[in-house]
Amino acid sequence: MSAAAVERPYAPAHKPLTLLEQADQLMEQLPGYRVEILGGVLTVTLPSDPGHALGLSRLRRPFMTAGLDGGETEILEGVGLWLPDGPADYAIPDLSVVDADFDEHVVEFECCDPAVFRLVLEVTSGNYTNDLRKKVAAYGSANVPVYVIVDRKHERLHVLTEPMEDGYAVHRIHVAGEKVTLPESIGGTVTLDVAQILEDSRRRTSRH
Repeated sequence: MSAAAVERPYAPAHKPLTLLEQADQLMEQLPGYRVEILGGVLTVTLPSDPGHALGLSRLRRPFMTAGLDGGETEILEGVGLWLPDGPADYAIPDLSVVDADFDEHVVEFECCDPAVFRLVLEVTSGNYTNDLRKKVAAYGSANVPVYVIVDRKHERLHVLTEPMEDGYAVHRIHVAGEKVTLPESIGGTVTLDVAQILEDSRRRTSRH
């Protein structure tokens, strides 16, 4: 008795997912996490810890007091910023001051053109090096005028201005006891109390 070869129907190989498709998949699998593509690398950030959430919530206040919430600008959390340097790079700043017509400038993947961003702000998490390095280069290259970092790791406030190709020409570091007035180009006069911001944003430890 002879055995005949069994011909199987042709099954084409699966097409690899693009980075944006992978990011979309991760967002569905990990609700509450922040998924970004920085320098062609998928980056996942844990959901906010209590200090991060409280600090970010209270940071809205001086911007609102300056009249930036409504009118010519809006204060937004979690809106995507499309980065021009990579084929599929984008970031999601913790807080942004944007032009009021930002929703008319969505370019891809629900992200807005960087031209509508007047300021971006990050409160550092576990992967703080992204905020202090990768995003400095990314936001500078995207020509975002002002980048503020609440550096919880080193207890400092960074204010970066004058964007250039791979970062910012001016990078000032402030510590508790200082009050910092941001450039009025963002749309109003905003003064930040560094000590208060660091206290609001500090990590809360379990009491159990």
